[in-house]
Amino acid sequence: METVREKALVIGASRGIGREIALRLASDGFDIVGTCRRDVSRLDPLAEEIRRLGADFSALAFDISDRAETEKVLLDHFGSDAPDVLVYNAGIREDNLFVFMTPDEWDHVMRTNADGFFNCVRPLIMNMMAKKNGRIIAISSVSGQTGQAGQVNYSASKAALIGAVKALARETGRKNIRVNAVAPGFIETEMTSDLPMDRILPMIPLGRSGRAEEVAGAVSFLAGKDSTYIQGQVIAVNGGLFI
Repeated sequence: METVREKALVIGASRGIGREIALRLASDGFDIVGTCRRDVSRLDPLAEEIRRLGADFSALAFDISDRAETEKVLLDHFGSDAPDVLVYNAGIREDNLFVFMTPDEWDHVMRTNADGFFNCVRPLIMNMMAKKNGRIIAISSVSGQTGQAGQVNYSASKAALIGAVKALARETGRKNIRVNAVAPGFIETEMTSDLPMDRILPMIPLGRSGRAEEVAGAVSFLAGKDSTYIQGQVIAVNGGLFI
């Protein structure tokens, strides 16, 4: 009898950490639904790589800060079904000292990084609970654990994800929905390319920045069968920056 492959939804899969998560989960045996914000063709290179791994790939494009659009696209795609794994990998930065931060800088980051979690998870969670099987993994940040000067908006949004994960884990555990977070440190991606790494690296005990593949490895663990008794936790992937 043919084995039914599980499906993973990766929010923010077109580049960086999200791209590596999608590739890792595909290599783990998941079919992938990947999302991006605008042009769905941005996912074409990822789709080719994933299909070469023997996995199916579906692409969705929507603005996660738009609640109505997000719900419509997700429900149109999944219907009465739900992904077995939902990885919420949304993150933008609009850094500024708080005294100079504009309302738009605050709102844009919070609506994408924090509100987007509600917008993506809420339409799907009832069907996940009905299946009594699912994993929700939010990508937070070391900034959400420690706070970073010049990133009050970003730190607040990523701390909100940690709080949401811990609370939701208490609500969904009896339905066999595991909810956890991964908190990366400074990872080599386009998003961190403008950071002063010469000043940051001396603060990291391992003496280097991280790789997106290393974050994907933590997600793979939480999505797999070796983490079935882990609930409401935050796995740090930061080289010892925050211990």
